[in-house]
Amino acid sequence: MLVDVNHQINAVDRAVGSRTIEAGTASVVTISQVYDTSVEDLWDACTNPERIPRWFLPISGDLVLGGTYQLEGNAGGTIESCSPPESFSATWEYGGQVSWIELRLTAEGDKARFTLDHIALPDDRWTEFGPGAVGIGWDLSFVGLAKHLESGAAVDPQEGMEWTMSAAGAEFMTLSNDRWCAAAIAAGEDAAAAKAAADRTLAAYTAAPAEG
Repeated sequence: MLVDVNHQINAVDRAVGSRTIEAGTASVVTISQVYDTSVEDLWDACTNPERIPRWFLPISGDLVLGGTYQLEGNAGGTIESCSPPESFSATWEYGGQVSWIELRLTAEGDKARFTLDHIALPDDRWTEFGPGAVGIGWDLSFVGLAKHLESGAAVDPQEGMEWTMSAAGAEFMTLSNDRWCAAAIAAGEDAAAAKAAADRTLAAYTAAPAEG
């Protein structure tokens, strides 16, 4: 899989913030990118169960308001709001933890911007790893979406996995991690703490698979 690492890193906007929700003050990781397609096509890419696996993961469930979904080997949840072709929100339930995602699509000239907020209550995991824990994962998914929208073809999962384990993939994750660390510091996080959390995150993402 050929990816222009620097181009993709620079094409994405990243921010860290906070929001008051019913359960308390939540941390918000925001990632967005403009794609050379229409809002309607981007909406279809993000909501069509036949198309989502072409760039993200196989998905099952009832993808309607109030329905539930499950991403293969990853998160599942409930769709809490849906306003086609502009936005939807859902719970993001994984590993016994619940957070939330909100997706917004907006036209920018003849192109479309994809903005995603990942909202979570701070916990020990956030303290240990910071925003990069989810941020790098979303950055990687944006690579898949960009490749899919370029050609309309499905991204080969095996090629994608091989790329993440390559030198180029490691470079991409390192640069993504640096940007998320900078976003945390810009949001007011102590620089030393942010850097330490980022180091732990990168180590987790780039750790070599155990033998045997």
